[in-house]
Amino acid sequence: MARLFGTDGVRGVANTELTGELAFRLGRAGAYVLTKETKHAPRILVAMDTRISGDMLESALVSGICSVGAHAVVAGVIPTPAVAYLVRKYRLDAGVMISASHNPVEYNGIKFFNNQGYKLSDALEDEIENIIMSHPEILPSPTGIGLGTKEYAEDALDDYIAFLTRTTTEKFDGIKVALDCANGAAYKAAPIAMLDLGASLCIIHNEPDGTNINDKCGSTHMDDLKEMVVKNGADIGFAFDGDADRCLAVDEKGNLIDGDKILAICGLDMKERGALAKDTIVGTVMSNLGLTMMGKEKDIHILQTSVGDRYVLERMLADGYNIGGEQSGHVIFLDHNTTGDGTLTAIQLLSVLKRSGKKASELAGIMQTMPQVLVNARVNNAKKNSYMEDDVVRRGIAELEEKFAQDGRVLIRTSGTEPLVRVMIEGTDIKKMDAEARKLAALIEERLQ
Repeated sequence: MARLFGTDGVRGVANTELTGELAFRLGRAGAYVLTKETKHAPRILVAMDTRISGDMLESALVSGICSVGAHAVVAGVIPTPAVAYLVRKYRLDAGVMISASHNPVEYNGIKFFNNQGYKLSDALEDEIENIIMSHPEILPSPTGIGLGTKEYAEDALDDYIAFLTRTTTEKFDGIKVALDCANGAAYKAAPIAMLDLGASLCIIHNEPDGTNINDKCGSTHMDDLKEMVVKNGADIGFAFDGDADRCLAVDEKGNLIDGDKILAICGLDMKERGALAKDTIVGTVMSNLGLTMMGKEKDIHILQTSVGDRYVLERMLADGYNIGGEQSGHVIFLDHNTTGDGTLTAIQLLSVLKRSGKKASELAGIMQTMPQVLVNARVNNAKKNSYMEDDVVRRGIAELEEKFAQDGRVLIRTSGTEPLVRVMIEGTDIKKMDAEARKLAALIEERLQ
């Protein structure tokens, strides 16, 4: 059977794969594993994004938490990084976010945070999964006064916004900012925080109705924001994903500033201010070669981990680094929060813009992006992690790597949350790269159905 937990919690189509029953069981097992060492009745924060399935899953999850004698502290709709922060601020025993991040509305997910605001280790996730699948009998079922209760964290959003505004000493008066809130969890927090810091705003996709989260908007669909920035003469634009743990930017000319460029801009600013720990930025194997080239020029070390913000964070914690992230816009400022935080990222980038007095396009110019092509092969989910066991696929990958050995690189990886094998080629000839990536992706799709 496939592992219940993926790279970012448990995800699936709500009400068929991620059912109310599974959410109940996750609430029971998660509460037990994360709080079994406490000497008090544990309290667990529960939050969600704007998906229509959130109410159903929240009810089931809270029921599971209460059924093992833990107390649920319900925060409603707030971003994922707000959970990571508020668990620490409120001194709670754990946190849970109900969200499928950038995925379409039919999906949802459940991810846990420990009492320090960090996502769970593989070992803890395995322990939760083992209880659910094999040993549910070890879970307590108290009665009477031993049952847990539900309360509401009425100040959760305000407390998170106050935290965001404290992460900079700059004021953004005179800066016009465009925001695309993806009809998701940042729809209140991001605009209020920006206004509190003095920015003037123009906002799109900020009216969630339960069904329109990530619908042709947000960090996976940047065209609307690019158009809005240029049309309104904004100095910079920001787009978030559904749970607002990632952020991409657009300069005043409507050009994309991706996660690699955000790392370059903010990392260099931190180095110049003496704030970049060990003069190092942590990226991933998907980071553009241009980031490495910028690092060499500016005497900044660029480290690479496996794809996934959890692996970036693990390296940062292990070796004492304070900025890292992914091209997709997950950027971790460890001096401020324990996970990727889209609104925090926007505030830090705006702070550099304000301090430097430069235009966003000038800041982005410190890194020259090498062309990349990414093509997804949709495959049988049960087979996606064994693509190298197919002789035909393995030979196809080897031949492609040989073709680009002199003037580029090839990276093949699986999605942690979707039935996809991703083919990425980096090099100089876009037309050749696109043709070859599509050819290999088609082969992988054919072989792994």
